Order: sequence, then structure tokens, then C-alpha cells
Amino acid sequence: MSALRDTEFRGKVNWIVKAKNLLQSACGVDSQHFKLFEECEKGRKFWTNYDILLALRSVFLAAKEDYEGGYLSSVKTLVQAEVFDSELEQASELLKSGYGSAAAVIAGVVLETALRDLCVQQGLTISKLDKMNADLAKAGVYSVLTQKRITSLADIRNSAAHGNSEKFNNEDVSSMITEVGRILSDHLN
Repeated sequence: MSALRDTEFRGKVNWIVKAKNLLQSACGVDSQHFKLFEECEKGRKFWTNYDILLALRSVFLAAKEDYEGGYLSSVKTLVQAEVFDSELEQASELLKSGYGSAAAVIAGVVLETALRDLCVQQGLTISKLDKMNADLAKAGVYSVLTQKRITSLADIRNSAAHGNSEKFNNEDVSSMITEVGRILSDHLN
């Protein structure tokens, strides 16, 4: 292979790898976009490399259009967002009724569930909250500052779950509920 053709080939392979990774992250491995991309990547009988590249490009551009149009939100994601909103509303109501510890525990469960889902989306191992939090920050899903906020929210939840109500107050729980909602809206869409 000549140097020019080798460079062109590596450029095409690089594009395919990046496109496939983006499809996996944005659409998921079970999506029609990803499955069709993999099918086109293999090609069909009598397809040239150029035909394969055109097919891959078409699938990628269709996924890009669906993403930009907001059509990639799965039913699971929509239902989950509704459930999380409902649980955070329950936490707010418990707090208003004087049940700060219960409110903190519920908000903490919502947070941990969201972190698990983010780990699944990113292909990371599900483990304890602190490990998932560190892994997500390391993977660039969110900043180190957000990681630190999540650690402090988890501390409130742990104190509440272990009956250490002297370690937090109602303002802490109120801020926790707000912050968990913000984290959900920023990172789970």
C-alpha cells in the first residue's frame, strides 16, 4: 500500500471507529442505528469499500438527525425521568412534614440509581456509590467539582440512613433535593 493510500485507509478506519463509538454512546448497542451500522460495516456481497463507507455514513447521519431532533430519548428514559421527579417531590413533601431523614434517604436513592444508570450508559462497572462517582468523573461524564458535590450528598444520605440526624439539618436536605434534581437534568437526558 502506498503511503497516501495507507493514510486514507487509516483516516477511514478512524472515522468508522469514532462513529461507532458515538452511536454506541448516544443510541445504545440495542438501537436500530447501532445494529444497522454494524450490519453495513460487514458489507454485502459485491459491495465495494466505497459502498460500505457510503452506507455507514448514511446510518450515522440518520442517527445524528434523530439525535438533534430529540428522537433518541427512549421510553425508559422518559419514564425514569418521571419516576425520579415523583420521588424527589415525595422527598420534598416529607421534608415539609418534618421528616428530614426520610427525605434525605429517598433523595439519596434517586441519586444512586441515577449513577448506576450513567455507569450502564458509559459501560462502567456498577459498584458502591463512591466508586461509581469516581469512575464517572474519571470517564469525563462530569467534572471533579460535581464528583465532590455528589460525595457530600451521599454523606447526607448515609448520615440519615444511619440515624445520625445531628450531622445535617433541613436546609442541607432541601439543598440535597435541589442538587440531585440538577444533577439528573444535567446528566440524564
